[in-house]
Amino acid sequence: MTQICIAAYAYGVVQGVGFRYSVQQQAKELGLTGYARNLDDGSVEVVVCGDPEQVDQLTIWLKNGGPRNAKIERLLVEPRGITAYSGFSIRY
Repeated sequence: MTQICIAAYAYGVVQGVGFRYSVQQQAKELGLTGYARNLDDGSVEVVVCGDPEQVDQLTIWLKNGGPRNAKIERLLVEPRGITAYSGFSIRY
């Protein structure tokens, strides 16, 4: 099965609203691996790897606004090299 990885950068009201935890729950439900972490500029970096269809589902979820309490104003998505992650973690 082909695996892909992407990095998504979410800008807006995405820190302090449970964003990383919600992304982690969504990624686990979809069987994706990777991580989410806050960046110093107030954005959140989400790196996910897995089946292209599941990665697309997570990307669509983010494009549609993501977690309930978040307000994503801009989402940048770019391809990433394949990396083996064990599960989906929140990085600090």
